[in-house]
Amino acid sequence: MLNEDKLDPIVINLSAMRGDGINEDLVRNFGNAVRMFLGALLDQDPIEMFKGIIRGTPTEVKSFARTIGSEKKYIDIARKYGLDDPRAASNKARLTKSIASFERETGIKWPFK
Repeated sequence: MLNEDKLDPIVINLSAMRGDGINEDLVRNFGNAVRMFLGALLDQDPIEMFKGIIRGTPTEVKSFARTIGSEKKYIDIARKYGLDDPRAASNKARLTKSIASFERETGIKWPFK
């Protein structure tokens, strides 16, 4: 039986992903954590009480929030109108810009393209 009260929160530590200490496990965990955040935002995650913590500098955290928000908006628009719709293309361009900004501000490669 799953008890949400006992689940540990997902922690994304953006500061730990900078520098020479980065390894394949950190990158994989980052990708999985972002996937879970998106799943929760898109109501696809079976965990009702999703808990997540983002750590890093204020700039890194804001950039992460902007980028994950752009991912959500793009997916929502693509689902509603299809990938061929001009709104989807416009949101894809905004998402690409947001990802580039995130990568520039944090030095971390966004796990989805």
